[in-house]
Amino acid sequence: MKKLKVTQIKSGIKQPERQKRTLKALGIKGMNRPIEVVATPQIEGMIAKLNHLVKVEEI
Repeated sequence: MKKLKVTQIKSGIKQPERQKRTLKALGIKGMNRPIEVVATPQIEGMIAKLNHLVKVEEI
């Protein structure tokens, strides 16, 4: 399975509560702190909802 490196590049402060919970569910702990996740359909859907807040790189 492929892995993705997800980095938050924009603040979630003025975003809807649903997007804040999605950031937390992905495991993102703060700005510019990358995490590595396995690219499952569920994770890719979460990233699609947050594409304006995060940067994604394939590893």
